[in-house]
Amino acid sequence: MPTTDPNNDHERFTRLLLESEPVMLRSILVSVPHRVDAREILQETAVALWRQFDTYDPERPFLNWAMGFARIETRRFLTRETRRAQLSEKAMEMLGQEMQGSQEFDSALEAHLATCLGKLKEKPRRLVQGYYHEGHSPETLSQREGRTVEAIYKTIQRARRELQACIERQQAKELA
Repeated sequence: MPTTDPNNDHERFTRLLLESEPVMLRSILVSVPHRVDAREILQETAVALWRQFDTYDPERPFLNWAMGFARIETRRFLTRETRRAQLSEKAMEMLGQEMQGSQEFDSALEAHLATCLGKLKEKPRRLVQGYYHEGHSPETLSQREGRTVEAIYKTIQRARRELQACIERQQAKELA
């Protein structure tokens, strides 16, 4: 059995940290309910502890010293999450404003799409509607149409290109 060097800081730190880790994790989980987030905080705590390990007084309990770092890292995490949530709220507000403006654009696009779908030949239109509107798989459509899956894919791909070109022509007419 290998002997351990009590003066080896890295080894001593590792032992103390591993002994304290379960209690620290439970403590963090009180404030942060998601285990993944708590593990991230624990990892940041371990890094901070290692950086400051030379200031640790071995006469005092390691766990108490480490818990102070865990509380600091937990507060940092919660502050970051609060900022993220605030940014997300602002982003949602901006998105809502943008969506109001884009509803007119969406309505025009839907009208163009309806017009262009009407211009497609019957089989491609039926496949596009079956695939996109009814949610059928290419396999189901191939059985229904009596064609290979590859033929279904190619027909839908060609129809999408035709629809795109048609919509672009419709939009160009609007701008002219």
